[in-house]
Amino acid sequence: MDAGAHGRLIGYHRTNDAPTAQGDIVMDAITPNTKADQHSHVVRPANMEWQKTRFPGCEVKPLLFDKQTGLVTALMRFAPGAVLPDHEHVKIEQTYVLEGKLVDKEGPAAGLEVKPGEFVWREPGSRHVACTPEGGLMLAMFQIPNKFHERDGRVTDLGGKDWESLWAHAMKD
Repeated sequence: MDAGAHGRLIGYHRTNDAPTAQGDIVMDAITPNTKADQHSHVVRPANMEWQKTRFPGCEVKPLLFDKQTGLVTALMRFAPGAVLPDHEHVKIEQTYVLEGKLVDKEGPAAGLEVKPGEFVWREPGSRHVACTPEGGLMLAMFQIPNKFHERDGRVTDLGGKDWESLWAHAMKD
């Protein structure tokens, strides 16, 4: 797939990092060049490949990614038994479950189950471990990428990069 001039997103990081103007919105999708409203951007997830993350059984199709603010909308697909380890939602997180079930494995809401057709949003600072016992497909929206709390004390983003160096600038707004 040709992702165009912006390169391909992997864990919300671009490869082929060409300089972009401040405020550029980067998407891993082929958006046709049309004469229509230039403020509307059609993304065709069916034409996109699933991208593996560093977490086994967790794949993503980024639909919208703003590198300046951290705004992310993504389809997330989980294999049965996949676990999204200890992470913190820095700002509001929203998830709509399309298929399967999302379960809080650890954290203050341990045991919470979100089923198909249900929507969950989490307050800034919420932290948990999530799993999908039977797998799942979800639409997830983040105001800024999550902080993953590594066992060695580091705080990283989905791609395993240092969270502060990549996203602290977005918290100053």
